[in-house]
Amino acid sequence: MKKIRNKLKNKLNIIILIIVTILVLYISLKDNFYDVIIGFSKMNVLWIIIALILVFGYYSLRALSLYNFVIKFKKTYKYKDILRIVFITQFFDGITPSSTGGQPYQMYIFNKNGIKISDCTTIVIQNFIVYQIALILLGFIAVISNKYLNLFQEVGAIKKLILLGFAINVLVMIALFSLAFLKKINKTIINFIINILSKLRIIKDKEEKTKKINEYIEQFHDSTKVMLKDKKVFLKTILFNFLSLTLIYSIPAILIFGLGNYNDINIFYSIIASAYVMLIGSFVPIPGAAGGLEYAFTQFYGVFISGPVLTLVMLLWRAATYYLGVIIGAILLNLRKKR
Repeated sequence: MKKIRNKLKNKLNIIILIIVTILVLYISLKDNFYDVIIGFSKMNVLWIIIALILVFGYYSLRALSLYNFVIKFKKTYKYKDILRIVFITQFFDGITPSSTGGQPYQMYIFNKNGIKISDCTTIVIQNFIVYQIALILLGFIAVISNKYLNLFQEVGAIKKLILLGFAINVLVMIALFSLAFLKKINKTIINFIINILSKLRIIKDKEEKTKKINEYIEQFHDSTKVMLKDKKVFLKTILFNFLSLTLIYSIPAILIFGLGNYNDINIFYSIIASAYVMLIGSFVPIPGAAGGLEYAFTQFYGVFISGPVLTLVMLLWRAATYYLGVIIGAILLNLRKKR
């Protein structure tokens, strides 16, 4: 029954994604369709190839990060298998709100391939923590850099959401480390909350729920301790994630270069703008943050380019950084099912 509900939920998410994508395409192209097509025909193919290399570099580095955690528990895992898992993870992240589908898939596939479920949890938690640290580091660099460069004076109210988005990510990081290092306090707080929810009859089986959450806190605590003991892997995986985000954040500038415009933007400005766009994406609870990310992109990159050029770059950026990974992930998932 649960499996059927999950399948229906995924299908509904895909339908929502398709509808929002069609709406975004219509709104983006209704006034300048032919200009966008002409602009695309004039693009330098070499820069498109470079953009695609950066996309695959992003996924390769994400896979390298995950691989470093997986081989601690199963030495026989090959890097190419982890790369395939990362692409399939992108598919599940892409079709679920707030990218919540990828990690359960990773736990499922690692467990199916002989890794204990507790170790699967450890792998996923560790990989999530280092990614979150890299995300915050880049967000911090972007916020501080823009304070001095003042690139987005015309963006207005949406700019204020950046600090909120950055604050949310920092709070998530603080919550993760509090779970790791303040085990007793967390258990006390959780037990208190569960007692209240039980009295309000929101939670039915209080003991079972308390046991499950306490087990999760124990796992989280243990996995973080294991990760921090191996400082070399910890720092290395943060670097892999930092570099992967740097690559994907550079892609809009590469696409703009492909149109022959080398003056209005550089790689560093692109990284700042992309970091801002992704911080906005945390507020959009739709699969792929569809609609919200496109709007944020036009607002921040609209400082550097405008008109059909902005529309074209936005569509190509979205195709390269989101839809390409989802499509490849879907193909690999179906090939795996056939095997």
